[in-house]
Formats: sequence, structure tokens, C-alpha cells
Amino acid sequence: MRQSEKRRMKNASAKSSVKTRIKKVLDAVDAKDLEKSKEELYSTAKAISKAASEGVIHKNNASRKISRLTKKVNALG
Repeated sequence: MRQSEKRRMKNASAKSSVKTRIKKVLDAVDAKDLEKSKEELYSTAKAISKAASEGVIHKNNASRKISRLTKKVNALG
């Protein structure tokens, strides 16, 4: 029980962090700031990939999130 609780807390933290980073990218896209959105996209994609490799989210889910964010950022340029 203690181990699963520890893992649950770690997973919740990782998911929350990913969601916060995604919001930062979307805010930068809404502000039409290409440079900032590219920087945020890079760090966000890295965080999403790490979460997928650790098993926090499914790899296809991670790939879909990264793809959709990249589309939005590329639409600015």
C-alpha cells in the first residue's frame, strides 16, 4: 500500500506538471508569440516524452499531445 501511494503521488505530480506546461504553450500560441511558443513547445515535448517513458501516460497519448501542440505552433509561423 505504501509503495502504490508513493507511485500515485509521483504520477499525479508528473501529470499535473505536463498539464501546466501544455497550458503555457497554448497561452503563448494565443498571444501569437512564435519564439516563446517554440521554446515552451520544446520543453513541453521533452516533459511529455519523459512522462510516457516512465509509464505515467500512454505513449500514443503522449505522441498525440505533442503532435497537436506542434501543429498549433507551426500554424503561427
